[in-house]
Amino acid sequence: MSWKIRRPSPSTLLLWCFMTTLTASEALGAEPIRYFLRFPAPQTHYVEVEARIPAAGKAEVELMMPVWTPGSYLVREYAKGVENLVARKADGSALEAVKSRKNRWKVATGGADEVVLSYRVYGRTMAVQANWIDSAFAMLQGAATFLTLADGVARPHEVVVDPAQGWKQSVTSLRAAPGGKPHHYVAADYDDLVDSPLYAGSPAIYEFTVDGVPHVLLNEGEGGLWDGPRSARDVEAIVRAEKAFWGSLPYERYVFFNILGEAGGGLEHKNSTVLMGSRWATRTRASYLAWLNLVAHEFFHTWNVKRLRPRELGPFDYENEVHTPSLWVAEGITSYYDRLIVRRAGLCSLAEYLAGDPPSAGEDRTINDIERLQTTPGRLVQPLEESSYDAWIKFYRRDENTPNTQVSYYVKGAVVAFLLDARIRKATDGAKSLDDVMRLAYSRYSGDRGFTAEEFQKTAAEVAGADLGDFFRRALRTTDELDYAEACGWYGLRFGRDKPDKKAEADKDKPAKAWLGLTTKVEDGRLMVSQVKRETPGFDAGFNVGDEILGVGEDRIPPGQWSKRLEAFRPGDKVSVLIARRDRFQRLEIAFGLEPPRDWTLEVLPDASDAQKAHRKAWLGE
Repeated sequence: MSWKIRRPSPSTLLLWCFMTTLTASEALGAEPIRYFLRFPAPQTHYVEVEARIPAAGKAEVELMMPVWTPGSYLVREYAKGVENLVARKADGSALEAVKSRKNRWKVATGGADEVVLSYRVYGRTMAVQANWIDSAFAMLQGAATFLTLADGVARPHEVVVDPAQGWKQSVTSLRAAPGGKPHHYVAADYDDLVDSPLYAGSPAIYEFTVDGVPHVLLNEGEGGLWDGPRSARDVEAIVRAEKAFWGSLPYERYVFFNILGEAGGGLEHKNSTVLMGSRWATRTRASYLAWLNLVAHEFFHTWNVKRLRPRELGPFDYENEVHTPSLWVAEGITSYYDRLIVRRAGLCSLAEYLAGDPPSAGEDRTINDIERLQTTPGRLVQPLEESSYDAWIKFYRRDENTPNTQVSYYVKGAVVAFLLDARIRKATDGAKSLDDVMRLAYSRYSGDRGFTAEEFQKTAAEVAGADLGDFFRRALRTTDELDYAEACGWYGLRFGRDKPDKKAEADKDKPAKAWLGLTTKVEDGRLMVSQVKRETPGFDAGFNVGDEILGVGEDRIPPGQWSKRLEAFRPGDKVSVLIARRDRFQRLEIAFGLEPPRDWTLEVLPDASDAQKAHRKAWLGE
């Protein structure tokens, strides 16, 4: 067994002694910016930052803080967390610091060689793109924490951490600074700093090596519920499966930050990832599979996005939106491979893989990407490349009408990848696949250059040995329905309806229930409409999000009785529903419909041919 658990032990802090030390990076290039992080009262959710900024005798320096962070395409205005910013000379004399833009500050240096900047950052957002600080631990994101010079000069950045009292360890993917001092790290440049989240606290640490490369799984908040050893074994299996996919590991050390704070999400970094989940997740199969899928997804980004990226995404412009039509490659193809990697690693069954993602918020059943796409009306409104390009203004700004007008580049991107993979396999009689496309694209375009949308599509066509122009045009730039026949035929799959359970069998003679297609919630004791999808009786009847449902006919509907009352009606019944809209009573005349069957669940053909079985095994890595 190649992994082991290491319990952190207290370290002696030598916080200030490195200030006169010349690092290797400094000796070779521009003078570094040096940061000191303290947590004197972490229960107040603040980190105190002192930054020593080289000024080289200039009369004025300008400082910048990012407005977004790579991997999450939304302007988040990180400067809003900065408080009490003051500047002084090294001798303590005050300097004037004024805001010059929403995320910039100018400091009049008075001719000083160094400016000492002090500020506080508030952090109490349990999200992978933000900072969290409390009495137990701190999880800091670079973009949300560190100001830097806005001069465009590449320079090293050093960080020293002073953990709060009782915290035993700091962990980051940054390299340890020369000299071996505890809690002292160095980033090659600002990109490296932003891309290297930092943790301080008292976690459970699990270590394993793959091909001689060290990996760390940091679990914060196990709480006696999370199965740490099991999670470490399975993370190692995923690392090995993805290394086999790509052929090598492109880093010297990798850290999985697994924050068990009852939140969710993941964000990729070059040599690490931040994951958020529930400490209860290892207790049920569905929730644990969801976590494994997240691990596989974020780790796949180590290659696809962090090194093989759309050209538009680099060099990073931290102050402006950066649009690209190729997030379907960055996120969609990664979403296609995450569960597939879990299957290839032997961590889920074929039935679990075909069933799709375990239930998430707002869902009560497992659902695959095809079903999720085909039940989203927005697929007929927004093309896939447009979804990618508009991520900044739409994907991260969802509202009640989002399902009717948008398509997710994660979901449709994954489905297009599934179809593209099958098309390449069929065109080459199984000799090549999308795996080969990703490896070839990586060999050509990883690094500083990146790929254009046209280059990626040409690479896929080259591997397929076929013209894929019409496939990409229809899949990426139109809202035409996708054709699943070729992929299902190649793998020996079909779409089938959910199998009836025992209760349904017992009730098979019971009349069908009425259906409106509304999503409702009970809020402050009121029954409220929270979503209305197109192509439903509720949409046709004129329901609006925000309507309060009060009664049906002449009878009041108690907020918690909506579903039960619907059982009294049948498809085709017509009734009058009393609602309150903006505090005025109104009646809607409705005709109940029949809930559509689940026609997009994938299953194996019971009479699949030997060739189809062989194709499926090759695809799943069996």
